[in-house]
Formats: sequence, structure tokens, C-alpha cells
Amino acid sequence: MGRKILLITTDQMRFDALGCNGGIVAQTPNIDSLASQGINYLRAHNQNVVCMPARATIVTGQHVATHGVWMNGVSLPEETPTIAHWLQSHGYRTALLGKAHFEPWLGSAEDFYENRMAGLGETGPHRGFEHMELANHFLEGHSHYDHFLKREHPEVLPGMYPMVNEKGQQNTLGGGDTEAIQVWPTDIPCELYHTHWVATRTIAWLDTLSEDEDWFVWMSFPDPHHPWDPPASEKNRIDWRQVPLPDLYPGSAKKAAEMLKDKPRHWAGYFDGSLWSNLESPRGFKPCDLTPDQIREINAYNHIENELIDEACGRVMAHLQKRGWQQDTDIIFTSDHGELQGDYGLLFKGPYHVNALMRLPLIWKPSPRLNISPAEVSEPVGHLDLAQTFCHIAGIDEPHWVEGNKLPISNEEARAQQRSHVITEWDSEHGPVDIHLKSIFQDGWLCTAYEKSSLYKGTEGELYDLKEDPDQLINLWSDQSMQSIKSDLIADLKDKLPPVRQPRLERKAPV
Repeated sequence: MGRKILLITTDQMRFDALGCNGGIVAQTPNIDSLASQGINYLRAHNQNVVCMPARATIVTGQHVATHGVWMNGVSLPEETPTIAHWLQSHGYRTALLGKAHFEPWLGSAEDFYENRMAGLGETGPHRGFEHMELANHFLEGHSHYDHFLKREHPEVLPGMYPMVNEKGQQNTLGGGDTEAIQVWPTDIPCELYHTHWVATRTIAWLDTLSEDEDWFVWMSFPDPHHPWDPPASEKNRIDWRQVPLPDLYPGSAKKAAEMLKDKPRHWAGYFDGSLWSNLESPRGFKPCDLTPDQIREINAYNHIENELIDEACGRVMAHLQKRGWQQDTDIIFTSDHGELQGDYGLLFKGPYHVNALMRLPLIWKPSPRLNISPAEVSEPVGHLDLAQTFCHIAGIDEPHWVEGNKLPISNEEARAQQRSHVITEWDSEHGPVDIHLKSIFQDGWLCTAYEKSSLYKGTEGELYDLKEDPDQLINLWSDQSMQSIKSDLIADLKDKLPPVRQPRLERKAPV
């Protein structure tokens, strides 16, 4: 009998959402306990700041350039080997409960198994997971969670947020006290909300296993991704009127213009609505129209969802103890990407390589039997490293196709691994507008090179000294005194990026 692996992910959770990372709004004692007993990574980056590319990296251990899922709507090919396949071939039982999103949600059921499996009454096997039960953060109609509600609780369906409007686009409908976009307290009992359901289904699958089986379970919560629609019974957990505005919230169009003036033009274009370049934000939505109270209410509902996630994690952790597995289970917690939440006056996510989207919560609580000392690791790590870490936990060799390294358990080990950098990519095409960004974080610098596109010549970019300017307010890209540093970072970026997969995978759906 070996070590068991519980991977917990959220969708669109910021690094600073958690108490252990300085968060002051949501109460997250269960997740904080993982950090206090394990390894908390203070500079973990994703390899892409949207769902499908980030999740493809988690499950393959590959850069985006290698696995080829270059934007949302591009499916990871079914023949792609995953870390679930690898663990299964070494005797592990495997399951994914919650959000997968390796295939487009808005794609046809004929094209994508994830969109037809619940309707067929099936739970896999798929992508190396012998068991899958899927849920999303809105009712797209085809997940196992949706079928559960339709079958057993149809009375709650009319009150759910209509995420897609009559044009097939993201909705801009708002609610709550401030009519903030996609704030929507839902008349659904807490035990029927998808956060509770994911934990319940995780526990149920674990209970199909015998005591001596090794397992890899991915418990994947759809929240705190918008819409911000937790059960209305929970809205008094946090008084939105008492939620502080983000430190990077400009508060006025004049201050926003000053904050964005040195950034490439799609930043200000998003803020004032003059340039729509980002399907991750609803078409027609202008962040400049948000009021301070709306930002407060959005963040309050976001953190209510974070508290519900923390309590669901606590339920599953208690069940591990009940089953006698606590001492032999490694728990890893992370998110696929973050959320702007008012930083720079912006909302949602997109082609912006900033801390709000790129810097992630990442915590590893190793099996207590190993007596590994708790630590905070400040050297750069990434989603790229998860697959090899799972192999290390399982005591097996890693497959030849992974590109990361085992997560270090201390800064000393990180330095011995010669960890110097982490890379994040972005590519998007929406109608006539395309954007392509490649970033390297190295030695406290963040350098983002803009490749040639419909908006840019390929000479633009962003350069920040995060030691002196952690909020990324002073773009040094054009500073003559920084040209040598910039050139070295761009050279390192080009040298460390793997070749781009060819031919390029087809985008078959919006998201």
C-alpha cells in the first residue's frame, strides 16, 4: 500500500483569497491548515491564465506550446497521455469529481464525450480517469450535476443564473443589492449547490474503495468562477458594505487612465469598452461602468463561495480521517487561474499577465507519516510541476513526456533544483482580433513579450521589477536603462520555451 493523492482545485481563485496568503475577507481555516502543516508555495504560476490550457497543463505536465491547447475552445486530443493514465497503469484507482473542462462546454455532444457522458448514463472511463462525475459553474445542461438537478430537484432550475443569453454570449445580467454583473444569489439549498455536491460525490466514490487501495482523486470545484451565485441563505456570511476595495482599484476613470497609460493598448481598451479582445469577459461589458459598491458586492459573493469551498474541503478531509487514510494521503490544493476582481479597474480574466491571474494558491500537505517540516517556498514553481510530484508521491518513475520537476519541499531543495524561472503563455483569436503573449518570471523580474498580431507589431511588451514594484504599475519596457535586462530575459524566454506543437489544434467551440 502506497501514498494516496487528493488533488483539490478551484476555478478562478486568487492567491490572496486564502487566509494563509494574507486574505482578510473569507474565513478559510481548513485550507489554511494544509498550509500550516505542509508546504505553501508563495510564487506559483500557471502556464496559462484561462481554464482549458491551464487544466491541460495540470493533467499532462506540459507547457501549453507542447500539449497544444492554445486557448479555450481547443480540446486536448483524446489520445493524449495524461498523468491519470500513468498512475492508473501503476495500480492507482483514479477519479475526477467536479469540473474537468478538457473539452469545450459549448461544443456538440457528438464531438465531445464530456458533453454526452451524463446523458448516456456513463461515468467514464475517460482520459485516464476510471470514474468522472462532472459539474460546471452554470447550467449548460449536459453535466452529471445538471442531470441530477433536472431529475431530482427541477424546482430550483428556474432560479439559476442564465449564463448564456439569447445570442449565445455571456450574459451581462446583474443582481444582488447593487445590480452588479453576474451577482445572483440563488434560491437553492446549500446541500444542492454544486460545491456541496462535488464534495459529496467525492466522498461517495472514495467509499467504493477498499482500505488498501491506492488512489488519485481530483476534486475540482467550479467556484469561485462567475457567476457569483451562491445559495441566497449564505449571503449574510459577509456584509458586502464592509468589504474593503482592492488596493489596486483605481476608483475613477482618471486614476484608471493613469494606472494603465504605460501598458499596451488593449488594457485601456478593455477598461473603457473601446476594444473588445477577450471572450473571457461578456461582450458589451465595460469595466469603467462598475461602481465601488458593485466591486464590493462582487468580492463579497466571491468570498462567500470561497468559504463554502473551504467547508467542503473540511468535510472531505474529515472523511479521510474517518476512513483511516489521513496519515497516508498527500493533499495538493491549487486553482487553475485567478480573477481581476477590480484590480486596475478590471474584472474577470484575459490577456493580462498580472499577479491577479497568474500567481496562484498552491499548497502541498505531504503524508504526515513522512514528518516533513512545514515550510514556505518562495522560489518559482508552476502547474507544470504537478505531474512529476504525483509520480514522486506514488514512488514511480515519471513518464518521458512531462516537462516540469518535482515540487520542492524547501527553498534549499528549490535552489538545489536550480529553479530560476516559470513561463506563462497566452494566445487568443476572436474574430479579427488576435493577441499573443509570452511571459517569463525570473530573478524577481516579469517580462512579457507581445508577438505580432492584429493589435501589435511584435515589438511591444511589459517589464516589471516585482521586487520594487510588486503591483506591476511601472512598465519598464521602454526604459533605456533596462534594455540589457529586457534583452536577456527575452533571450531566456525564447530559449526555455519548447517548440510549438504543429499542426495547430483546431478551435471547435467558443469555450
